Amino acid sequence: LILLDSLLQEINIKQIEMSATSDSPQEGGKEDSNKQRQSNLQRIQQRKQSVREWPQDKKMEKLAIYSSCKADESCKCNGWKNPNPPPNPPRPDAPTPTSTPADPCRTCSHPLSSHVSHLTTVGEDELDRLLGIVVDVENLFMCVHKEEDSDTKQVYFYLFKLLRRCILQLSKPSVEGPLGNPPYEKPSIAKGVTNFVLFKFNHLPPKEWQMMYDLAKMFLHCLNHWKLETPTARKQQMSTEEISAYKVNYTRWLCYCHVPAFCDSLPHYDTTLIFGRSLLKSVFQTMRKQLLDKFRAEKDKMPPEKRTLVLTHFPRFLSLLEEEIYSNVSPIWDPEFKQNPPAHVSAGAGAMGEVAVSGGKKRPGDALEEDSEDVKRRKYEDENLEEAVAEIVGVIEDQNKALGPQAMFPEHAPRDEAAKIEERNKVIEFHCIANSLTDRVPKQTMLWLIALQNVFSHQLPRMPKEYITRLVFDPKHKTLALVKDGRPIGGICFRMFPSQGFSEIVFCAVTSNEQVKGYGTHLMNHLKDYHIRNGVMHFLTFADEFAVGYFKKQGFSKDLKLPKGVYGGYIKDYEGATLMGCELNPKIVYVEFTAVVRRQKEILKKLVERKQEQIRQVHPGLSCFRDGVREIAVESIPGILETGWEPPPQDKFRYKSTRNSDEKADQEHLYNVLKTILTACRNHQSSWPFLNPVDRKAVPDYYEHIKFPMDMKTMAERLKANYYVNKRLFIADMKRMFTNCKAYNAPETEYYNCANVLDRFFINKLKDHGLIEKV
Repeated sequence: LILLDSLLQEINIKQIEMSATSDSPQEGGKEDSNKQRQSNLQRIQQRKQSVREWPQDKKMEKLAIYSSCKADESCKCNGWKNPNPPPNPPRPDAPTPTSTPADPCRTCSHPLSSHVSHLTTVGEDELDRLLGIVVDVENLFMCVHKEEDSDTKQVYFYLFKLLRRCILQLSKPSVEGPLGNPPYEKPSIAKGVTNFVLFKFNHLPPKEWQMMYDLAKMFLHCLNHWKLETPTARKQQMSTEEISAYKVNYTRWLCYCHVPAFCDSLPHYDTTLIFGRSLLKSVFQTMRKQLLDKFRAEKDKMPPEKRTLVLTHFPRFLSLLEEEIYSNVSPIWDPEFKQNPPAHVSAGAGAMGEVAVSGGKKRPGDALEEDSEDVKRRKYEDENLEEAVAEIVGVIEDQNKALGPQAMFPEHAPRDEAAKIEERNKVIEFHCIANSLTDRVPKQTMLWLIALQNVFSHQLPRMPKEYITRLVFDPKHKTLALVKDGRPIGGICFRMFPSQGFSEIVFCAVTSNEQVKGYGTHLMNHLKDYHIRNGVMHFLTFADEFAVGYFKKQGFSKDLKLPKGVYGGYIKDYEGATLMGCELNPKIVYVEFTAVVRRQKEILKKLVERKQEQIRQVHPGLSCFRDGVREIAVESIPGILETGWEPPPQDKFRYKSTRNSDEKADQEHLYNVLKTILTACRNHQSSWPFLNPVDRKAVPDYYEHIKFPMDMKTMAERLKANYYVNKRLFIADMKRMFTNCKAYNAPETEYYNCANVLDRFFINKLKDHGLIEKV
């Protein structure tokens, strides 16, 4: 490394004044800190520009200080030292010493020319690049000298050595090691905030939506220029595990975002493009407080419109964003999240693909991924598809506006269509009500609870009236009431267990003279949306034989997704009833679900029709066989390539038009794959009912009902005997085993549940080994 005195002799007093340790605002970014930061960055650029304008001999002298001696291999000198150093501290009246190529090095005595002999053939642009790195090295040296935090000092010193090595080796800087390469998390912060704007504010009018979009840009801009707290400063606020993860992200931020902002020799990335939710969660609370404090302190200097924006709307924006950042079920962090911008956003304005976070000059490191031809082609196809869908939607809406019979009375209308129309016309209303022992209950609520108790009693005659009354008026239970003409005509009584993540539905009924109008479906959809808003994603209910059909239509299943340990001891078992469950999807708005699916079907139908119009062609018959030709290549048949058919690779196997052409040619490989899958299934915790044939003595009537029994012991014997010559035989035996189990055992039995669990495990294993396609 260059010795301290050698560096100080090259760094003049003006350069020492600039410091990277003050290049980012503290405590919310005070105005003078921002000005100081801009001044420092400008000073660095001016310094680099002046160095690049030096004459050739002065450039060589500068680079010689950082270049190893080339006089002979035995010389270990790694930088030329001026034999006539300037006075330290420098004096204004002292003449600037000049050096010649023949001046000897103070360390190795070899001339200056021996240190720069490898640079004589280097072009002017490369010399200027190296001189830019020299300026960055000197700045980093001052950072190391002034920094007090040990973690930050260590990173500065690493980058100092990295740039120093690049000058010696004439290479380009590249941060290597365990930090990995950006981006570090998907979706990025910028993408997540973009999704947040689309998810939360798409319903707003154009002016309000644009305001939220601008607030998102302001937030991302602030985060890109934010100086993160050191891990040492955050030790008191975080656990050991959290501080360890934060330290990694802090180091990455220093190497790729913070230091490259004033050392442009290093590749630079915006913080919001390479980091994701994990970093945002760790800094959001502190950043929010400091930002709002800063705005409040400077409110008197702001124009009125900006004051309203940052003091009224921005805190609300941050509060809504905070909910999505720390929520476990927020859809905005799903990598597959996709939602079109509102109609008033023009396609030319960036298409809202991602909130623009920087308007400055593009840096070398800004492009995270180069667009390959394949990516460009997919992007073009996606744009064409979106245009086609938008055009079809316009046609469908125009047809609906025509109010023809098909629009007014659509064929196969959803069950809840009439109920939705009545709700829009204010004929029916939905209210979630409950009794309370601590707060005063409105008279209207109490009257509705009494009416609902009567509805449940009449519609559920087998249920004791006292039991219904106790649960309806129990403060722990709530009821979603369907109110028509001021009186409840139906409802769903339920109890939420937020800590366990599920709700139990205890009563569900609609009065008899209002049934078959879609009220039950619409009522359940409202209940699902209510639970999603409250972060509860599972329903459980005990359904009698008359209610099983209704709950199946609402998405309930006997195959529970919730482990028994979650709900065991929380809900009561009922004799003669079937336990059913339903898992909610937070991405779905259930009251609009049927309309969305219907619209998707219409769009898909139109797309298929358009595609058929494009590819539907009638080709003339093959006449070559009349001329004595016995066979032709499949790909030579007119039109077959246009359908997407591709010949199999010739280096793997030849095409054979046999019914087993899709099976693996290598029987040994197939045997090993099937053996692996069968072993995994036998070792599964739910495999115990299927390991051996059913014992005739234990279950005498089993073979009277099951004519083709199967078990995994028999399958292992068949596998050993090479019975499974293709995958279809193996899958068929396994499926027959599950089918037999479900046919003989009742749905509520442990055997039935084991069959479902093992069946799912088996399907996943088939997908993992490529025997069936992943959907």
